[in-house]
Amino acid sequence: MSFHSYQFPGTTLQLFAAAEDALAQIPPAFSLEATVAVNPYLGQAGESRLRAASRLARVAGARITAPREVIAAWLEAGRVTEQDIAAAALKAGLDPDQVQKALHAPSPAYCPDPTLADLAARETGQDWPALIADRVGLWAGGHFDKGQALWPAPGGSAFKAWRAFALRDLTPGLHGLRGFCAFVASLPTDPRAAFAELCGKLGLSAEAAPLYLHRLAMSLGGWAQYVRGLGWVDGLKGERNALGFEMLVIRLAWEVALLDCFADQLATPWTQALKAHAAPLEPSHDLRIDLALQEAADQAEERALAEKLATSGGRAGAPKPDIQAIFCIDVRSEPFRRALEAADPGVQTRGFAGFFGLPIAHLGLASDQREARAPVLLEAALNSQVAVSGKADQAERITRRATRAWGRFKLAAVSSFAFVEAAGPLYLGKLFRSAMAQDYAPSPEPVPALDLPSDKRIALAGRVLRAMSLTSGFAPVVLIAGHGAHVTNAPHASALQCGACGGHAGDVNARLLAELLNDPVVRKGLSRSGIAIPPETRFLAGLHDTVSDALHLFDEGLGAVPKAHLVRLRAALSKAGEIARTARAQALPRAGSEADLSRRGKDWSELRPEWGLAGCRAFIVAPRARSLGCDLGGRAFLHDYHWRQDDDFATLELILTAPAVVTSWIALQYHGSATAPEVFGAGNKLLHNVVGGIGVFEGNGGDLRVGLPTQSLHDGEQLHHDPLRLSIVVAAPTEAISGVLERHPQLKALFDNGWLSLQAMDDAGRISARYDGGVWIEPGQAPQIRAA
Repeated sequence: MSFHSYQFPGTTLQLFAAAEDALAQIPPAFSLEATVAVNPYLGQAGESRLRAASRLARVAGARITAPREVIAAWLEAGRVTEQDIAAAALKAGLDPDQVQKALHAPSPAYCPDPTLADLAARETGQDWPALIADRVGLWAGGHFDKGQALWPAPGGSAFKAWRAFALRDLTPGLHGLRGFCAFVASLPTDPRAAFAELCGKLGLSAEAAPLYLHRLAMSLGGWAQYVRGLGWVDGLKGERNALGFEMLVIRLAWEVALLDCFADQLATPWTQALKAHAAPLEPSHDLRIDLALQEAADQAEERALAEKLATSGGRAGAPKPDIQAIFCIDVRSEPFRRALEAADPGVQTRGFAGFFGLPIAHLGLASDQREARAPVLLEAALNSQVAVSGKADQAERITRRATRAWGRFKLAAVSSFAFVEAAGPLYLGKLFRSAMAQDYAPSPEPVPALDLPSDKRIALAGRVLRAMSLTSGFAPVVLIAGHGAHVTNAPHASALQCGACGGHAGDVNARLLAELLNDPVVRKGLSRSGIAIPPETRFLAGLHDTVSDALHLFDEGLGAVPKAHLVRLRAALSKAGEIARTARAQALPRAGSEADLSRRGKDWSELRPEWGLAGCRAFIVAPRARSLGCDLGGRAFLHDYHWRQDDDFATLELILTAPAVVTSWIALQYHGSATAPEVFGAGNKLLHNVVGGIGVFEGNGGDLRVGLPTQSLHDGEQLHHDPLRLSIVVAAPTEAISGVLERHPQLKALFDNGWLSLQAMDDAGRISARYDGGVWIEPGQAPQIRAA
């Protein structure tokens, strides 16, 4: 029977459901201007790591575990012990001796189930997957362009736009795919009708569809993730789009075109491939061994963290601090906080998510585009904007338009070559100045304003302070320090900003909160609800530049602070910056001294201005006193929480369902980019070209690369980020923690399925219990043994 006359198998509804499920397993990705970390395993979070590892090996050839040689090196260094490996092997139902011996064998390679493009490449010798990636990427770069292109592509639905492009694309025919344009012309214009027809021509069964369609979606690389991100944003608004489905139909069309063209060569291999796609998910023995070794490394790291925390002894901080400084929970804040506490013992630091409880849609100066300065898990429900006169706004708009026009002139097809010839030598000085850049001082926009009536401002301030566990004991000066990273010539710059602020710096949120808490009307309203802020307490806003470790104080509010307090704060911040830079300079390649860090952000040639959140491996939800003086190496997110002030554990629930999930996304993105860089990483920065203002190509075309660049993880000789599971440590009763998990099954699944670990901390700062498969076990108690 020919594939053209093949009767449609199964029901259309089953195939549509399989497509929807396959697309739901693709993680979202966001545009370069607001890149935030995303868990690459988001679609597999509801299943065990073992099953997810088997799935991803088959649909992408991706591994989710550290290479065996890395764990062997950790064993030799004493980070992992033979006892750790034996315990993990028994827990997985494996022979400990076999798992131990496997460390001396190379890591196995996982080959994905074949697509028709893969089969055609094998049969014809033509790299069809690469050609498809190139042609889809060329079209998608124009279709989804966000203002980079000088000639925007026509609008319309994705499938119809691609169809119009493909009807005139002669490249496939020139490479041997005869009749491609005619084939495209024969497709229905409705993507759902096209999907049904294409599935029928492939002979796709309901049994083979789930893994095959997931495999196709993964073969679209970053484009599938980007449209999933667009759908994610629409979902927060209660809307839906069909972009992911239409992209899948486009990829299906290429499959059928190849089958039509090379039917004689592909008929038998495709029949065999369909059987492979229909086979159930069964993890191989090698894969089970790799997961056991990963589990051993994860538990060894969790033990090391528990030992380190125990050394802090749960010490109390200063009983009445002179200065309080509230930082984002970001791991880059931990070394600076530790340095600030060492520089002035009268300073008490606290940790809170860096959007500071204000999920805002911000309208900047001379801008018509609102920025979502909030975690991507939340809808930006509050509006803020820069309060300036109409004249100032108009003047800034004119300046920006002139800058954009000049930029387009430099890049336009007609003028670009003449511009380089005429003006190129004049740019030598600019290049030199950029390479020898000096310290960066932010030039902020005018003061933003929050558009809320008084009663809602009071309620908002109360919610934020309670979530911070800061309802009493206010110091005379309270600094709210957002963070950002000043870098240049870096397409992924937003990935270094505050993830809690949607890939933007935290300056706007910090300034808005300081203004809110200094408002006399708000303070009066707070006092009626039991939160009395002393009249002499002043809130200041600042921005911590994580590249230079300089902390800039914003002007508003400074005049109301006594000069002695301000001098003391500036001195402490300056000393803390020196301490933090000295420590960080030792870990950054080519950073000769702490002074060297100050210029890296403005150096256009610098590939690693900082390490970002590389190394993150713990999220500690506890009073700062429980970890005070403990050197966590810039690897821990620190969120202040006092459970005795949380009568109904509503704050605990908020922390575990929002910041804990965000930190897990960050840790798992670094994990995925480290273990499967070809699938979940952005590739080499040296080869990046920005496409459409959306993302990057590695080279001049092909797949959209998402995730983290190699230079964000690797120092040139070895990985700087160890792919280990994030440990979440909570200072609260286990019954309260379990209650939150029971109310949020998706959160509970992250722990039950082994994606995250969960420990409870006692009042002395020691780990008192560990969550394991739905039960709490004490330190040293054997874990639950599960069947492989």
